[in-house]
Amino acid sequence: MRVDEANRVRKDQAARRVIKGARWLLLRNYANVPAADRVRLHELLAVNRRLVTAYILKDDLKHLWAYTYPGAARRFFAEWYQRAIHSRIEPLKTFARNLKAKLPGILAHCRYPFHTSLLEGINNKIKVLKRMAFGYRDDEYFFLKIMDAFPGFAG
Repeated sequence: MRVDEANRVRKDQAARRVIKGARWLLLRNYANVPAADRVRLHELLAVNRRLVTAYILKDDLKHLWAYTYPGAARRFFAEWYQRAIHSRIEPLKTFARNLKAKLPGILAHCRYPFHTSLLEGINNKIKVLKRMAFGYRDDEYFFLKIMDAFPGFAG
């Protein structure tokens, strides 16, 4: 969307210069933006209303991961989704629709709040078990070994 906005103001070099090269500035959490870059961020957001809308919705969506009750998370997402769809920003609407299709997996995070580093560690350990399992005769024994490797995760 940032690139589309930069291309839209192609003739206005001053506005284009403000938008161009601001990718990482827009992707950062506001709390992590250094004081020197905050001025540039405020300039960028003052120049373009569509970028402000996307930036606010991006920031709001982060709150979805803090919910521990799926019903509350679903209500929050429904409100966020309505704002994204009514924003009239096509890339944002596409993103919201794609995210809605993955909502059951996102809501599973409320019940099972695993961080990706934990999942990567589990996948790596399973990969090692698989390498060691070359001589196992059946899949059932392999799955028993996996369950034995992670005693706290039996569901």
